[in-house]
Amino acid sequence: MKDLDPIVDFLFETGMLAKTPRSGFFFLGSGEQSVAEHVNRMCYVGFVLASMEKGVDVGKVVQMCLLHDITETRISDLNYVHQKYTERFEQKALDELVAPLPFGSDIKNIMDEYQARETVEAKLAKDADNLELLLSLKEQVDIGNERAKTWIPSLMGRLKTEAGKRLAEKIIEVDSDRWWFGDKEHDWWTNRNKK
Repeated sequence: MKDLDPIVDFLFETGMLAKTPRSGFFFLGSGEQSVAEHVNRMCYVGFVLASMEKGVDVGKVVQMCLLHDITETRISDLNYVHQKYTERFEQKALDELVAPLPFGSDIKNIMDEYQARETVEAKLAKDADNLELLLSLKEQVDIGNERAKTWIPSLMGRLKTEAGKRLAEKIIEVDSDRWWFGDKEHDWWTNRNKK
């Protein structure tokens, strides 16, 4: 069963994403998020974006979302300020991470396509990455972090797909807790339909 050793190691390694903080929140001054939390919601955003488009491989978009930060188990999350002063060695980390895996070439191919940003799937996945940050920023704006507002314009400029741009405009327009109360009156929240 030694052939399962690298697979089990990989599964333990992916657990590090839950322990790796997204470092940009330190500069924002509020909020916190692990890389795994970011990846989780990004997968949902990617699924939504891919479903909004015709002729898109939804599964490939979700795979790109799932794997896009996999190297952060080894190189950590480096925000934009860190990236100005640090060399990431992301390709080296990816090559070494996938080398022992029997499905390593599948991960490498997905990541190469994602990094090239040439296919519609890769563009949608990158927009999902940015939209997940936009959702996080909007949550911070809605609880009073004025600094989060200043991050939004440059983020909006990174969006490449029409679906991503449309979704971003709606995200900005809607209160982040609207889903909680829904469209109904607040009566249910007062008595929960109890007489």
